[in-house]
Amino acid sequence: MSRTFRARVKAGVLEPLEALDLPEGKELSVSIEEVPDRTAADEAFARAWGGWRGLVDAEKLIKEIYEARLRPGRDPSS
Repeated sequence: MSRTFRARVKAGVLEPLEALDLPEGKELSVSIEEVPDRTAADEAFARAWGGWRGLVDAEKLIKEIYEARLRPGRDPSS
């Protein structure tokens, strides 16, 4: 059986961030993949996410983009 779960290191011990549902004393093989720290750009993106909701009609915008691509005089490969 193989599972992936998130954990945090606390006082040198891995502390799962979710219930693992494993029997007490179960021996496991553990592989560690470090989660990269969020950058300032990641934080700004997270704060801005959803900011345009209700301000832009997404369906209309998509339709206008596709129509603009079909206008004569425009190179369709770009």
